[in-house]
Amino acid sequence: MACVGVFVAYLPVTTVSAGLPAIQRALDASTSQLSWVSDAFVLPMAALILTAGVFGEVHGRKKVLQAGLALSGLGALVALCAQNVQVLWAGQALAGLGSAALLPTTLALISHAVPDPRERGKFIGLWATALTAALALGPVVAGVILDHADWRWIFLLPVPASLAAMACAARLLTDSRAPGSRRLDWPGQLTAALAITALVYGIIEGGAGSFTDAGVMTALSVAAVGAVAFVLVERGGPSPMLDLTLFRSPAFTATTLIAMISFLGLIGFFFVLSLYFGMVQQLSTLDAAWRLLMVSMMPLVLGAPVGKLVHRVSPRLLIPGGLLVATAALLSLTDIGADTSFGSLAWRLALLGLGMAFVITPMTATAVSSVPFHQAGMAAAANNAFRQVGGALGPAILGALLSTRAVHALPGHLTGAGLSGPTVRQVTSVAESGGIGAVGGLDLGADTPRVLGALSEAFLDGLHLCLVVSAALTLLAAAVGALLLRGPRRTARPVATGPRPAAAQAPSLTGGPTAG
Repeated sequence: MACVGVFVAYLPVTTVSAGLPAIQRALDASTSQLSWVSDAFVLPMAALILTAGVFGEVHGRKKVLQAGLALSGLGALVALCAQNVQVLWAGQALAGLGSAALLPTTLALISHAVPDPRERGKFIGLWATALTAALALGPVVAGVILDHADWRWIFLLPVPASLAAMACAARLLTDSRAPGSRRLDWPGQLTAALAITALVYGIIEGGAGSFTDAGVMTALSVAAVGAVAFVLVERGGPSPMLDLTLFRSPAFTATTLIAMISFLGLIGFFFVLSLYFGMVQQLSTLDAAWRLLMVSMMPLVLGAPVGKLVHRVSPRLLIPGGLLVATAALLSLTDIGADTSFGSLAWRLALLGLGMAFVITPMTATAVSSVPFHQAGMAAAANNAFRQVGGALGPAILGALLSTRAVHALPGHLTGAGLSGPTVRQVTSVAESGGIGAVGGLDLGADTPRVLGALSEAFLDGLHLCLVVSAALTLLAAAVGALLLRGPRRTARPVATGPRPAAAQAPSLTGGPTAG
């Protein structure tokens, strides 16, 4: 049920991304309106993951899982019936709330059902495989549907999937809560949601416009104040939503930072790569999906086997090693051009997927098993929250870099293509006011092919910059892992003073204590 839940949670991520061009054409949406189709899903997910984790521990994980499935299905149903972009935003926001409930709850269910960290790694590997399967299946489903039907039908699959999962969970799952007297931490939940929402909003709007805009500066200031308030509230609260003492564990701190940094770079890379397939190579949704499948196929195939390696190979080797492979793959892509073949792309994208296969499962397993057993749900929620914040910031930051570099390089490429000064100024003005996507819609008669060729070259300049930045971020994540993750170490056996819970007897994934 945890695998089904995370599958439902992540299915909209790539399905909707692949369908954005069709949605834009059908609803005549502007670029900023289109960006909020994805962001309406990401924002509630990033802002409320921690809150959902606490709700599960206080009120019961089965109840929160059922609520998450219901919201995911309802959001997809609203989007399926959308006649304008505003209703589509509402559907995406509901689905994002559902995913926020599902992500920490599914991991907490595994931790409750499998208290032994050594055995748990195998099941977290299966969980990561289900997550990757959703990411892999999404573009293919969207491509097939868009070739034969209206764009709205890309939202159909989560509806029956959610209903079937709710029926199975009602029959198969027993409810569980965190031991002790955990209570809802309303001040912590409000300040965390405020900080994350304001940060993501400020980055997205700053990337689309200017970071000196009053609204953007206000949002970023609110994010900073909210973050400070959250830390103060959690340090002094009787039942904190995120116990800051968890960060005393170097392994937990490392996996949290790695989740945010690596997903910032990688999700941002997928965003610009999708634009490359559409704007430069002019591929159909389905053709682009097959290429993206090369990345997700490796974690899909290797998720469960890597889960079994978690206790045989130190995470200090697995995680930084996988990130170094991913860094090499990203750097190898910096020479791609408009006519790069599928074969030339395939092995490099597969190499990127191979690297991430050795990161996702060990990273999640380490975060959960590096803290006391009763805080596993909190650790899972925190790891997912930081990962989603990175995933939300990635497209905004790399999208802004791509656009800025491409617009800056465009006049030179237009001049190099032999276009006259007035044409260069006209095209550049359109790019500066409407973005590089607006240039593709210009009709300049006989000059149009040369303009599109120059646009592709300018886009590639921006893409290559984004690849270097993504590689640098991935390398930074590898360095964090190498410095903070610790290999297994032997500890003295304590003097037995009475029976201990199984969770306390089980060794920690990172070699440290599992409780206290």
